[in-house]
Amino acid sequence: MKGKNRHRYQKKALQKAFAIFLGILTMTVMACSSSEPDAPTGQSELPEIPTEPEPDPEVPEITDEELLDLTQRETFKYFWNYAEANSGAARERFHPNEPSNDPNTVSIGGTGFGLMALIIGAERGFISRNESVQRIDQILSFLETADRFHGAWPHWLDGTNGTVRPFSEMDNGGDLVETAFLAQGLICIKEYFKDGDDTEKSLADKADTLWKGVEWNWYTQDKNSLYWHWSPNFGFDINLELKGYNEVMIAYIMAAASPEYSIEKDVYTNGWASNGAINDATSAYNIPLVVDHAGNSPNGGPLFFSHYSYLGLRPQNLNDEFVDYGAAAINHAKINYLYCVENPKNFIDYGENCWGLTASYSRNTDGTLGYNAHSPSNDTGIISPTAAISSIPYTPEESLKALRYFYQHKDKLLGPAGFYDAFSPQNNFWVAEAYLAIDQGPEIIMIENYRTGLLWNLFMQNEDIQNGLNKLGFTYEK
Repeated sequence: MKGKNRHRYQKKALQKAFAIFLGILTMTVMACSSSEPDAPTGQSELPEIPTEPEPDPEVPEITDEELLDLTQRETFKYFWNYAEANSGAARERFHPNEPSNDPNTVSIGGTGFGLMALIIGAERGFISRNESVQRIDQILSFLETADRFHGAWPHWLDGTNGTVRPFSEMDNGGDLVETAFLAQGLICIKEYFKDGDDTEKSLADKADTLWKGVEWNWYTQDKNSLYWHWSPNFGFDINLELKGYNEVMIAYIMAAASPEYSIEKDVYTNGWASNGAINDATSAYNIPLVVDHAGNSPNGGPLFFSHYSYLGLRPQNLNDEFVDYGAAAINHAKINYLYCVENPKNFIDYGENCWGLTASYSRNTDGTLGYNAHSPSNDTGIISPTAAISSIPYTPEESLKALRYFYQHKDKLLGPAGFYDAFSPQNNFWVAEAYLAIDQGPEIIMIENYRTGLLWNLFMQNEDIQNGLNKLGFTYEK
């Protein structure tokens, strides 16, 4: 199959994969609102006659450095003050007005982000180094005895006993993508503590052993691709292939880096890169899109696509034979920003200071809390602070403007664990007074990468990661 026919076949395959991906997002919509029985889910709709916004409050005096300090310090509280009590791991969600809402569901991906946040907390003096060591040891001890499926952890665990909590009917086993997010954090723990005292060295060894126990190659089904889920009851029935461009690239990097359960380069080339079909030659706002955000033409997908895999994996100067991933991530953020500046739907307050579309909590038609994967192709008037804040290494000036806007409205947007998850000036400044681990984590981590490169430096210096990148034919910055 060559030429146009091959390209058409690849596009159809990508479309099919994206359709399945949308199905998983639908499960996420249902799951994130399942603990709120009165809150319908689905696409948010705006009122026919929006209420005019109140005049903007005066901007409090604060320097950029002070604002970044404040944002990291307050966001850190999600992973320190509001962690799941028994395990110390990251709760899936936290609702300050309803603290008993789902207090024991542990997010595996969010816990990976939380481990990285605990390093930052020690570095920034939010907690002592010893306090960080104690909490991390608590988390790793919990992970050692928790349910695993061919080495992979599930999407959710019960923090009280380490048993799987099904994410959906068939998703009650291993989740390779959430496991990869966790492994990214474990690598950083290993590197940060490996040269410390005996206690810290033991912690580093424990983290190293945990991620190396994942049977990455099992999740290929003996095919040239990775697959997202495996269940002891349903096997590979979900059958969701990991293809880019989206948030799953880190799964391939971790799989290639594994000393005992590694994948071959063909798995990466055929799976993630679709044998080159990951490329996209189109542009938006005169900026090349670089990669195909399947189903999100013409302005790219939700911004978490360019956040989750790059919390430890440094995208700048990261190239395989098909893609410059630094350019892809930077351009993705710039296009998202320019779309909000253009504001084709004329939503109130969208512009240079108020932008950022990604998956987050959302507003249902009746004003209750739902969930949605916001993007330029799915813009419902909801701004998610994590979108602009976590893009700060890519769009520093634009992200700082947005951060100042969020701080300007801190009386509404700044809660006990950082900026709330989502808001809508279009709807009388409606605010989702709630938090999700996978949204808070990238904020504190990407601010630190912007300021010092700390997590990027730790992850990229790891020998196993370098071996994996070399195996896949990458050029990269250590």
